[in-house]
Amino acid sequence: MSNLSRREFLADSAVLAASATLGRAAFATTTMAAPPLASEPHISFPTEPRQRIAVSSWPFRAWIESPTNRWARKPNLPGMDLKDFAAMVVEKFNIHNIEPLAEHLSSTNAAYLAEFRAAVDKAGSHVIDLPSGGRNSFYDPDAAKRALAVDSAKKWVDVAVALGSPSVRVHVAGVHGVAPDVDPTAESLRQVADYGAQKNVVINLENDDIKTEDAFFLVKVIVKADHPWLHALPDFCNSMLTGNEQFDYDAVTAMFKHAYNICHVKDSELDGHKLFRIDIVKTFGILKASGYRGYCSMEFEGEGDPYEGTQKLIDATMKNLSA
Repeated sequence: MSNLSRREFLADSAVLAASATLGRAAFATTTMAAPPLASEPHISFPTEPRQRIAVSSWPFRAWIESPTNRWARKPNLPGMDLKDFAAMVVEKFNIHNIEPLAEHLSSTNAAYLAEFRAAVDKAGSHVIDLPSGGRNSFYDPDAAKRALAVDSAKKWVDVAVALGSPSVRVHVAGVHGVAPDVDPTAESLRQVADYGAQKNVVINLENDDIKTEDAFFLVKVIVKADHPWLHALPDFCNSMLTGNEQFDYDAVTAMFKHAYNICHVKDSELDGHKLFRIDIVKTFGILKASGYRGYCSMEFEGEGDPYEGTQKLIDATMKNLSA
């Protein structure tokens, strides 16, 4: 997903709407028995291609009812609460892994999160990542604002625990007039990763926002932080927003060297009315060459019906993972 105006809106609305209830979710999850701590994550990944596939809720935002998704919801389409998403994905695509966006949750209070997890379990499905936002920046020159960014990310880790998600995708927000800075970003994310390790939740960084989450900047942050619970989330096509196809392949290659459990599969990216495309077979070649063994989340972004687009991505992923 990559659209700056959409990104700016969600950074404010999702965090503001959730702030009143995240604390209760955090309390609910921290009272649970803590999992044994490990020096690094150990997720048992499936090897069968279909079992490695997940479906993101992002392509279906026009259907999803949520206080922080009103900007994308199309009232002429039937509504869907996110807790029903897993069952829909099983019915439509025979896929049992989902990647629900944090801003698509109807609430972050403990009762709703428990209902959500129960619905996912009933569908025989699993949450494999929780992409979240944040309006404060990990590299803000103001230490107090950096602390707010860290605190917000920790709260989403608590929500991930409640949903049974092994990871969260955190957003590196920008600061007006300030260039992305590796050192404070790495230090802030090291604190988040420490917390993730305590909760057995991996922290992922995605090459999403072309300005503040440039793939090569994120790689520098990951290397600088040098934390086993901080990893990359390679998106197949977001870096194509530069208009340079080779840059996208180079960016994806760099990200996969630091990826662990999740990547985003797409063959196109829509920026306003401009559609960018990449060679999905070539990109899967990059994935396989890296030795990546994690999940592949379908994040259709393009023209046409997202149900058809997602099925095409599933078919392409099955073919390429099986080759």
